[in-house]
Amino acid sequence: MAAIAPTRFDVVGSFLRPEALKEARAAHAAGKLDDAGLIAVEDACIAELVAKQKATGLPLLTDGEFRRSYWHLDFMWGLGGIEHVELDHGYFFVGEETTHGSAVLTGKISGENHPFVEHFKFVQALEEPGYTAKQTIPAPAQLVLELYRDEAAAERTHSFYPNEDELLEDIGAVYRTVIAELYAAGCRNLQLDDCTWGALVDKGFQAGIRATGSTPEAEAEKYLRVNNLALEGRPADMAITTHVCRGNYHSAYASSGPYDLVAPILFARENVDAFYLEFDDERSGGFEPLAHVAPGKKVVLGLVTTKRPKLEDRDAVIARIHEAARFIPLEDLCLSPQCGFASCEIGNKLTEDEQWAKIALVRSIAEEVWGA
Repeated sequence: MAAIAPTRFDVVGSFLRPEALKEARAAHAAGKLDDAGLIAVEDACIAELVAKQKATGLPLLTDGEFRRSYWHLDFMWGLGGIEHVELDHGYFFVGEETTHGSAVLTGKISGENHPFVEHFKFVQALEEPGYTAKQTIPAPAQLVLELYRDEAAAERTHSFYPNEDELLEDIGAVYRTVIAELYAAGCRNLQLDDCTWGALVDKGFQAGIRATGSTPEAEAEKYLRVNNLALEGRPADMAITTHVCRGNYHSAYASSGPYDLVAPILFARENVDAFYLEFDDERSGGFEPLAHVAPGKKVVLGLVTTKRPKLEDRDAVIARIHEAARFIPLEDLCLSPQCGFASCEIGNKLTEDEQWAKIALVRSIAEEVWGA
């Protein structure tokens, strides 16, 4: 029987890159390894990763995002009308600046023949009973945020889309195309990764929005609109979930704040089946906003951090699950690490053994709480 997202014992999707893959990607970038050589290394590393996921008992399999530099930009670069650029700065996280990649418009956007469809098929071919492929992509709202990332990007976006409503409609259509192609390839588990909501709860980000003459609430409505446009007419038998992130780069974070501001909009009105939510430290606030989650939708509690190697206290995690169950039924809850282990290829500051120990802890706790 195929696994359907979310499962009681789950992960967000990205894994630490093995050394062989890092070396191959560096050689490819330096012109010392051709495309076929890189793909061969990627294929071998992904096959090994999938075998490890099966051995760990993870029902939903991903490629670890091993073919990507970034969790989001590689997807954007695969769309028509978008090109890869390198800026003179990265994203500014707390205590660290990221690498400098970005995505800008070259014209109207389109979504046909996205390379991620073939990436999905590779993992799908490794499925077996009880283990099902899951595809992760950035949410539509994340593309909106990138296209207005700075003043130069905003000007370029405006040159092709002077009417923002047209841009949102086109992004929705582009995502519907990609979703349809993934579905035709057999994908039944799709996860939309989304830092926009994690940014909106941050006081500094809110101040920046107000400085432009808008409001955080208005931006939230825009992000909700474009995400739901992408999901119009979605296949009934395709599980579509979303992960809300506050930034994950080399164990650094970008934003802080409880879910209070976005909960009545995101939790109540986004047309997804489940929310993967960060709750690994005080930056996420309390569980009270979960009361806004629409009935019947699932919440995957990210109570085990991917940013630090130290294992969480088992009893403390279990206690927090039951605390969350005060606001949403226990049967509608699941457990996962709070984010991926390598949202970008640099990865977080822990070893592969420590990564798998975190995942084993999640499984053990889920089995105790839900008998999963």
